[in-house]
Amino acid sequence: MSKKKLIIKDIDLAIKNLKKNDTKDNESKDEELKIKSKKELAIEEISKIYDPEIPVNIYELGLIYDIIIENDNLAQIKMTLTSPNCPVAESLPQEVKDSVMQVEGIENVDLKLVWDPPWNKDMMSEAAKLELNL
Repeated sequence: MSKKKLIIKDIDLAIKNLKKNDTKDNESKDEELKIKSKKELAIEEISKIYDPEIPVNIYELGLIYDIIIENDNLAQIKMTLTSPNCPVAESLPQEVKDSVMQVEGIENVDLKLVWDPPWNKDMMSEAAKLELNL
């Protein structure tokens, strides 16, 4: 086989590998967008829940510390309450779980109620602070 044919063969192989890698990159980007959008949908659902004592949703209040979507169907949530003696300490976490289960494709919600760091007013969004004139 001539040198020209070998070089052309090598170039063809390199192009095929580049296309294959590009396809993989696009698939992982699509997967990342899908997961991100489920997180955004989970936040939208959680934002419909209001603290019974404060006229602000619990997401803007800063009660949700973290939301991670794994395998496109599991939501892991870390949240807190304004205080351990909160009157909705038993019902609010369940309400959060139920609301996130409304997101299409979410099959399980692992919710951890945490007290560290303790919630304080600095955790509220600017919108929540404006709503409460803080």
